[in-house]
Amino acid sequence: MPGTVLYDVTDGVGTITLNRPDAMNSLTAEMKEALRAAVERAAADASARAVILTGAGRAFCAGQDLREHGDNLAAGRGLDGTVRRHYNPIVLALAGMPKPVVAAVNGVAAGAGASLAFACDLVVASDKARFATAFTGIGLAPDSGMSWTLQRLVGRAKAAELLLLGEPVKAPEALELGLVGRVVPADELASASVELARRLAAGPTVSYGAVKAALDHAATSDLASALEKEAVLQDLCEKTTDHHNATEAFLKKEQPVFEGR
Repeated sequence: MPGTVLYDVTDGVGTITLNRPDAMNSLTAEMKEALRAAVERAAADASARAVILTGAGRAFCAGQDLREHGDNLAAGRGLDGTVRRHYNPIVLALAGMPKPVVAAVNGVAAGAGASLAFACDLVVASDKARFATAFTGIGLAPDSGMSWTLQRLVGRAKAAELLLLGEPVKAPEALELGLVGRVVPADELASASVELARRLAAGPTVSYGAVKAALDHAATSDLASALEKEAVLQDLCEKTTDHHNATEAFLKKEQPVFEGR
């Protein structure tokens, strides 16, 4: 019996698949535990030099399973601690892992599902994909990092509009707004995202991790602090085999081969 979250590594690419297609990959407590475990596994897996997050079936992820949430409300358990116990650690693990993460958005990404996509480094969307913040539609605040990621992607004014009105955004508009990096035909999504992830997996992994760390630091720092962080990361990267080999290959006018170390 397949699990609600699948994990596979092929050709240096770790693929995490949300696998509850009959429920549009909406997230139950059990599924969130499995997703957190899969993301943390991918972060620690040396054989996975790039990661894809995607959904099975016609949806990427419809966010919280509202049937389970309704049961929790009826039982007086409210949110049952899920924001701190599940969503926050998942988003921090996605954003903080020292390797690139590609979201392959195959369909609806709503609420926390959209937040998961926005927490990834690169987003490739099917032309059938739709994004919706969804939180105010059920009287809730944004979670899973959306208050942080969304305004950095589209600016504060547009983020406020998307969060307050909750109107769905189709793939072409998402591309125009900068929510996604690429839009491809639905039947090409899997191959396009795998091709992109394999390209990243064949690259300088430590350098990619440094890019993520630099951007994360600079997002909430002044220029002097960002410059110092860059200096620290540059010293780290200078010591890697990849940097030394790539420099030598450049001088020899050869294509570098990166080992991820």
